[in-house]
Amino acid sequence: MKPPVSVLIVDDSALVRGALSEILGSDPRFCVLPPASDPFVAAARLKDQVPDVIVLDVEMPRMDGITFLRRLMAQHPIPVVLCSGAAETGSRVALDALDAGAVEVIAKPRMSTRQYFDESRDTICDAVYAASQVPVRVRRTVSVTPKLNADAVLAKTRHTRPAGLADPLFVIGASTGGTDALAALLSELPADMPGMVIVQHMPEFFTASFADRLDRLSALSVKEAEAGDEVQHGQVLLARGNRHLILHRRNSRYLVELVDGPPVSRHRPSVDVLFRSAAQQAGRSAIGVILTGMGDDGATGMFELKQAGAHTIAQDKDSSVVFGMPNEAIKRGGVDRVLPLNRIAAALVQLAREKRL
Repeated sequence: MKPPVSVLIVDDSALVRGALSEILGSDPRFCVLPPASDPFVAAARLKDQVPDVIVLDVEMPRMDGITFLRRLMAQHPIPVVLCSGAAETGSRVALDALDAGAVEVIAKPRMSTRQYFDESRDTICDAVYAASQVPVRVRRTVSVTPKLNADAVLAKTRHTRPAGLADPLFVIGASTGGTDALAALLSELPADMPGMVIVQHMPEFFTASFADRLDRLSALSVKEAEAGDEVQHGQVLLARGNRHLILHRRNSRYLVELVDGPPVSRHRPSVDVLFRSAAQQAGRSAIGVILTGMGDDGATGMFELKQAGAHTIAQDKDSSVVFGMPNEAIKRGGVDRVLPLNRIAAALVQLAREKRL
């Protein structure tokens, strides 16, 4: 058997250190090391034992988490998961952490109800385990609670809406490693692309800032999706954290609905939910793309897209940070083409041109 993943928690709050230790310690995949109350204590611990993953807070005394992260990446790179209590008021720093080398960003567990605790438990364990796999090969996750499929949010139908719209509809799903992948992809697309909708696994309060970051990098207009938004030419809508995004077709327009619902494939928003709605509403007018990410969210939805006549693309193994989601979609028969990240933009431009003819 493989040894458990060793995890060092760095947080100035004793309550959070205890909660994270309990959550990760309850999962047999992990070995939780004695936590550190600040980066200086963590640095001293690293001299004796180097963990497989560090779970890092941002706002701490003596040294902030971003400064510690930059020094760590420069001297001894270790996969880092940013676990921030500044999600509501300081989400900008979380994006700075991703730029500095953090693998993933998660919100601190909310203990107000058992439901929140259970949902946070799965999210935290999956994020830390995914981080431990970068850049080594992916191993299957251990399910702690039953995974729901898209049926829990959007019923599956046998029929799709007929095509015939002037523009195709692009739908994209990503998870671990997706923040950088999406930035690279969108920066290569021209401003006259058809409308796009993206689900990137990311906590609420972070998606608005991430959309702003993508907007600065891309010739396309990028914004966080709001209820009732229309998918427009030259615009990218990013699903809001903690809300599923469903597309509805009204005549020649696609409109966005945001719904709560339970996590699907242990995620909210879920790629499967977006892809299923695109399959039902756009059919062969849709183009689906699945990028780097841990797990299998989006694999079933991509198969449904292909069944509806959509063209589908998956990022290849070599260019993926984690090949889980693309690989699952490939194995289930839902992928038409497997491409490296640096070739996907050109493929989307060509598909947009072909579908307009």
